[in-house]
Amino acid sequence: MDAIISVGSKQIGNEDEAVEVITKGKFYKKQNCYYAVYNETEISGMEGTTTTLKIKPDKFSLIRMGSTNAKVDFENKSSNVSLYNTPYGPLELVVQTNKLDIDVDDNGGKVFIDYNMTLAGQKPLKTILNIDIKVKKL
Repeated sequence: MDAIISVGSKQIGNEDEAVEVITKGKFYKKQNCYYAVYNETEISGMEGTTTTLKIKPDKFSLIRMGSTNAKVDFENKSSNVSLYNTPYGPLELVVQTNKLDIDVDDNGGKVFIDYNMTLAGQKPLKTILNIDIKVKKL
């Protein structure tokens, strides 16, 4: 199904930095997972990358393939290590999920993630991710 996918990311810190991308994509269900798939644009700095959001009742995965390759898993109150392959080389990414709220059904829905992200040994960045998926009705 066609969908409008909104991904808002806000880093909490000295200066709150917020980015929101609203794009057309596809939304579907396969087995017990929902998937939202869209192409990154020049605005995100990842042109040529396809992003897949894999949504389970208790787990969320962000998968990027193309000019940037990564798979980042978010699970409530847990920590995951990912390898983020960028055009400039690989980076190790540690994600500590503080809160994960998933409210998604056949009509789309919302995902809220509060997490700390540590990139290659840097100071952790507290990040809030809000995802909104609206299925286009015929």
